Amino acid sequence: MSISNAMVLAAGLGTRLRPITNTMPKPLVEIAGKPMIDYVLDLLVEAGVSKAVVNVHHFADQMEGHLSRRSAPEILISDERDALMNSGGGLAKGLKLLPEGPALVMNADLFWVGEPKGEPSNLTRLAAAFDAERMDMLLLCVRDEDTTGHNGKRDFSLGDDGSLTRYTEGLPNPVVYAGAIALHSRLFADAPHEAFNLNIYFDRAAEKGRLYGLLLDGHWMTVGTPEAIGEAEAAIRRHRPEG
Repeated sequence: MSISNAMVLAAGLGTRLRPITNTMPKPLVEIAGKPMIDYVLDLLVEAGVSKAVVNVHHFADQMEGHLSRRSAPEILISDERDALMNSGGGLAKGLKLLPEGPALVMNADLFWVGEPKGEPSNLTRLAAAFDAERMDMLLLCVRDEDTTGHNGKRDFSLGDDGSLTRYTEGLPNPVVYAGAIALHSRLFADAPHEAFNLNIYFDRAAEKGRLYGLLLDGHWMTVGTPEAIGEAEAAIRRHRPEG
């Protein structure tokens, strides 16, 4: 299946990127001349997404101004100026602006480069592999050796059947959550209206055997500190030399 609707989580404060984020929102910080959120939105468009909700809080006016200049995808704003909703609360609020159905979810500051040419993209594969009958969420995951800027923490153990369980020392096939999800919006129909962490839903799905993972092709990066910007730009040059 293809998925045409998406939610981008972009309302965080980016405190570890200070002093840069003292004057601008983290998703607008440029990596190799391109704002982080544009890497994310371009990946979504490439996968067939035509409408995306973006939540805003920190320097929300700057975010809205930047997003208004994009021609694709169609952007809907989920306004969190009054109250930051955390990852779960922000997602639950934003999904209400989309038609009920499958959706892709991405973090505005996590992206990747170096997807194999001529092959379906990571998000295209994620959308195609999502099965709402047996999955609550399908997470894009990455091996630690295919990351730049990550702190080494392993999030899940990926089973042979694609199922995910929380990683503890000694479990096989450790992976890192890569910040992209395929889900059906009805999963959050009864979600709290206040702020909460998305990890609650990860754990709940895992306990029910309904949390699955798909391995990323390419090189994934996270930019948490000013020093990490140079590391990310070097990784982009290595994995996308034509850029």
